[in-house]
Amino acid sequence: MLCDKCGQRTATTHIKTSINGIVEVHHLCPDCAKEHSGGSSVMLDSLIGSFFGDSLKSHPVTDNRKRCEGCGMCFDDIAQSGKVGCDKCYETFLEQLIPSLQRMHGRSRHAGKIPNQIVIEESTEDKIAELQNQMQKAIETQDFELAAKLRDQIKELKEDADNE
Repeated sequence: MLCDKCGQRTATTHIKTSINGIVEVHHLCPDCAKEHSGGSSVMLDSLIGSFFGDSLKSHPVTDNRKRCEGCGMCFDDIAQSGKVGCDKCYETFLEQLIPSLQRMHGRSRHAGKIPNQIVIEESTEDKIAELQNQMQKAIETQDFELAAKLRDQIKELKEDADNE
């Protein structure tokens, strides 16, 4: 899609405004987007700031910043761009990313679909949660024998997890 303003370059920035119920969408190339924001990234900074909250303020720029081993990014780079550099960033900056992920997605743990080709071993925590759901249903249907078996399985899984 070409830029709405210059019509020459590919649009990479999409600005949607709604004023008195009238919605306008502008598709801009990086140069025109920069002009539109007054030559600065004020709009982007305020958008990213709303996702990352006070994270930028609480992680001042220093020469000794922690960097991701995979891509070399620091948390400030992620906060400014709004994008992580690689999968290792999630491990490296987990503590800083969790509040932002919770604000953006409502949770910090993946709960989406998994492709059929991928077989992932279910975590102990997931197994326990599933057994607890089954136990609750067994209690509601007054199948106390099944509920007792499920309770014992949950207890065993928790003990195994504590011993690891």
